[in-house]
Formats: sequence, structure tokens, C-alpha cells
Amino acid sequence: MSLRNSVFIATSLDGYIAREDGSIGWLDEASATVPEGEDFGYNAFFESVDVLITGRKTFDQVLTFAEWPYADKPVVVQTRRPLEVPERLAQVTPSAEEPRALVQRLEAQGARRAYVDGGVTIQRFLAAGLIDDLIITTIPILLGKGIPLFGPLEQDVHLAHVSTQSYKCGFVQTTWRVVYTT
Repeated sequence: MSLRNSVFIATSLDGYIAREDGSIGWLDEASATVPEGEDFGYNAFFESVDVLITGRKTFDQVLTFAEWPYADKPVVVQTRRPLEVPERLAQVTPSAEEPRALVQRLEAQGARRAYVDGGVTIQRFLAAGLIDDLIITTIPILLGKGIPLFGPLEQDVHLAHVSTQSYKCGFVQTTWRVVYTT
């Protein structure tokens, strides 16, 4: 059994996940247009994962939220710098492991599906050939510049379209399966 690594993320139409300074206010503004109760499948997705693997910058951003959004789900923060985790978040652990070593460790612990989040972390897992599927919700805004979801690649990454759903608020969600060729 191998660990399935999935991405669930929102981007601007031009492919940015945050402004250059890391702010996501544009996403908060867009969320104000979402009908009450619409979660774009996030809750069902989140229930299907055993562990969240996130980058340091994303973790720091989430700490600014009014509420911790991951309940008691285990969270691994990819970082090489010392990490102070608030006592109330006992389920959060830091890791400086390379993606493949981390995946092997989580598999050995019985994890079946991981939610990989954070631009650099997603890019590192993708470069290592460890992302299985991507669920990308495109927000109808052009930022012009910012932090891109995808960075430079050493080789092409082939994708197979799984589904696309458009929403009345203008969001478009596309699910892709990563196709690894040998």
C-alpha cells in the first residue's frame, strides 16, 4: 500500500496562490461571494485524508486564522528552521525530511492519504514524483504577480483530466490525476 498524496488548493486565474508578500486577502474577498454552506467538496476531501503535510509559510499563515482549521488531524510542517508549535496544537510536528523519506515514514505509520499544501511543498513533492492528484479551484481574478502554484520543473508533468465543475459564484474546480511516465 502506498500513500496517496493529494493537493486541494485555490489559485487566481493567472495561477497565483498568494500575493508577493504572502497575503491572501484577495481569496477572502472572493470567498464573500460564495453561497452559505458551499465548501466545494473540501469537507469530504478533508475527511478522506489521514495527515496534512504543509509548508512553513502556509503553517505560519494558518496560525493567523481565528480558528485552527484542521481539528485534531495530524499535521506535519516541512521546515528546516526551528518551529515553535503552540501547546494547544499537540498534533503538529515539524519535519526537515525530504519528501520521499517523509512519505515512507507516514506509510510505515499507516497513513493512506495525505493532503499536501503550500506552494513550495507542493512543488517539491511534484518534483519528487509524489503527487497523485490535484484539485485546483480557480478564482475569477487576475493578480498579475504573486506566488505561483507551480514553479520551474526539471521535466514535464503529464496530467489526466478527471473532472471540472463550475459554480454560480464564478469559481471553477478542476481535478487532475498526475500521470507518471517511465
